Amino acid sequence: MSTQAVIRTGGKQAIVAPGDVIEVELLSATSGDEVMFDDVLMIVDGKDSKIGAPRVDGAAVTAKILKEVKGEKLRTVFFRHRKDSMTTKGHRQKYHQVEITGITAG
Repeated sequence: MSTQAVIRTGGKQAIVAPGDVIEVELLSATSGDEVMFDDVLMIVDGKDSKIGAPRVDGAAVTAKILKEVKGEKLRTVFFRHRKDSMTTKGHRQKYHQVEITGITAG
């Protein structure tokens, strides 16, 4: 079993291991850049595990940004009661697709 970590980014948590490709909220970087997630909540390495309170001190996960992708289209419909009127709006969230390159335990 390889090293795994639980990271928090964009208000969401993800379980990652080296080589994984995940989608995260847009970051302030461009394609090809290396990013570091230092908000590591837990690290598991075989039978050894470190649980943060709330974070593991000195732990970090490095990743490479592959590309920017768009999520699924969401549609909302707003009805006006007894007015024979409605408005339809759509939204597609943008994400960064990142590949996990390494996990360092503190």
